[in-house]
Amino acid sequence: MNTKIKCLLLDDELPGLTYLKMLCEQIPELEIVKAFNDPQKLLEEVSNLDFDLCISDIEMPGIDGLTLADLLKNKLVIFTTAYKNYAAEAFDIDAVDYITKPVTKERLERAVAKALERFQKLEAPKKFIHLNTDKGKALLYFDQIQYFKTALVDSRDKEVHLTDGSFLLLKNINFDSLLSQLPKADFCRVNKKEIIAIKAVQYFSHNEITLSSHEKNGKPIVLVLSETYRSDFLAKVKI
Repeated sequence: MNTKIKCLLLDDELPGLTYLKMLCEQIPELEIVKAFNDPQKLLEEVSNLDFDLCISDIEMPGIDGLTLADLLKNKLVIFTTAYKNYAAEAFDIDAVDYITKPVTKERLERAVAKALERFQKLEAPKKFIHLNTDKGKALLYFDQIQYFKTALVDSRDKEVHLTDGSFLLLKNINFDSLLSQLPKADFCRVNKKEIIAIKAVQYFSHNEITLSSHEKNGKPIVLVLSETYRSDFLAKVKI
């Protein structure tokens, strides 16, 4: 295994936390981001932390590990606990593994292997998203997208223009929601009304982007590159 998983450690008892940290430091697939002995402090900092996995105790004062795991949306969780009676609840919330204390290195390694396998599946790049259109739900492949623009009739709707020259009308979706579902490296907002696929760019200047696709009259599609989004665009085209 050559992929590292970034993890947080949580145990309200300092001896247990110190021991867990020592074990984790011996597992090369783990990169410890931070260790906490207070679940509330973890929650206060979680939005500023880059991590994939949380290895957590369950019975803790203030907030238990099961509740905490439910708040860590889309993050992998391994539980370490002295109590066997939480196992069913742990797997109900799709925990990676449930280790009863005392934790051994060998048992922790098996749990980490499971986490790594699941992490690699999560990291497999998506090729498409499902979006609602005026004709029903559409399967939209990323490599077919040229750009998105705000619809003229209703600004809550967006047009997505495709490489074959067609377009779809996406119903009631904002640009923030769109961007959250698109591969960050491949798409960029360029002004208040448009998002482009980086691969669709043919030429660009300080304030304009010319796409490789054309209007129906044969003229190239030229979009405004606004100051607000210029730095993000330039970073993505590696200038």
